[in-house]
Amino acid sequence: MRQQKDVSPPSTPQERPQIPLQAQFVTINEEEAGQRIDNYLLRVCKGVPKSHVYRILRSGEVRVNKGRIDQLYRLVAGDIVRIPPIRLAEKADSSHVPAAEFKVVFEDAHLLVIDKPAGVAVHGGSGVSFGVIEQLRASRPDAKFLELVHRLDRDTSGLLLLAKKRSALTSLHEQMRDGLTDKRYLTMVAGDWKNARQHIKLPLHKYTTADGERRVAVQAEGLASHTVFSLLKKFKDYALLEAELKTGRTHQIRVHTSASGFPILGDDKYGDFALNRALLKADEQRGALKRMFLHAHQITFTHPESGKIMTLNAPLAAECERFLLSLGKPLI
Repeated sequence: MRQQKDVSPPSTPQERPQIPLQAQFVTINEEEAGQRIDNYLLRVCKGVPKSHVYRILRSGEVRVNKGRIDQLYRLVAGDIVRIPPIRLAEKADSSHVPAAEFKVVFEDAHLLVIDKPAGVAVHGGSGVSFGVIEQLRASRPDAKFLELVHRLDRDTSGLLLLAKKRSALTSLHEQMRDGLTDKRYLTMVAGDWKNARQHIKLPLHKYTTADGERRVAVQAEGLASHTVFSLLKKFKDYALLEAELKTGRTHQIRVHTSASGFPILGDDKYGDFALNRALLKADEQRGALKRMFLHAHQITFTHPESGKIMTLNAPLAAECERFLLSLGKPLI
């Protein structure tokens, strides 16, 4: 099969095709700088399966300044990125994505903050056709830019930040990387929790199971991870905690609680599966719980444009609130 020749890119980002049909060289501008190469490719190659994007990264087909890079490389203004040919057949059909809006907690020209319901993925992939970001883009076709600032697990509810400008995304990523944001979650765990305030520092290693599922385990060679838990209410068999993230690892709160002997109620990956099944039905001591009890209830950050310190809150999700009330008066 005759190979296609490399060609120079169009002169402006707006003229670049979303799906490259032949190898192209793209020069990164100031607005595009600061993002990871994998996130950049996923945006430029909208519709191409994530697995294929990561495959061309691993194979070295994507080059920056003529050299190989890994998926964690952060683009710099002036970088020249080689994007290899991508067959149109690999483009996914996104016409079925239903437009949706979610409860807005805050919105201006730079940011959109929503209260994400449990059971909704933040983006498509790994067996999920679409998520919050695809649905919001479908409902806001005139939006020039809309990207996730961070992620929440599918079964976690609460505050989710999205950027409406590249500069806002870069600013918030820098704040999170430098530990300048404060993210807090409400969770209920099983067991006899003792301490009013407890630091858990367990290194976490991320891996993928044979069937492609993303998992995390405590391992000595894992990434340093730190969560601070504060006891809010204590019941006979459960405890309501506020979790303060000092690092932002995948499944951090879920693994830190589980590994310490206090699984989160309803957690189908790291929880007490027998207890989860029992919780599906109410009994004489409590109501039913049919979801994971983990809710992103507060976030503090610096507004990327005004420089103002902002603290946003989302009330505990209704099903979690009903379960909490069903437990009656706490011991503490």
